[in-house]
Amino acid sequence: MFRLMIALAVLLPLNPAYADTVEVRIEKMRFVPEVVRIKAGDTVVWKSYEKRGYHTVWFKNEAESEPMFPDESWQRKFDTKGEYPYVCGPHPEMVGRVIVE
Repeated sequence: MFRLMIALAVLLPLNPAYADTVEVRIEKMRFVPEVVRIKAGDTVVWKSYEKRGYHTVWFKNEAESEPMFPDESWQRKFDTKGEYPYVCGPHPEMVGRVIVE
């Protein structure tokens, strides 16, 4: 048993890389927080906390999310460094930005 524990300790990486998930709340006609900073490989989840209506997440020049009604969510994984501005399709005054470092 002791040898198995030693073998596992050697095989496991010392500094494992874990991807994080960050939530952006959709509430009161805003993305909260408006700007998120993440690392490459992380995922952002947008969740609607509105009481009615729907919102989308639209990265211009890219696809738009499906409409999110109250208590629904949508997520996207970001693998490439850069800045990703977005708006709500039906409410262009709602803006946000993902910064991937």
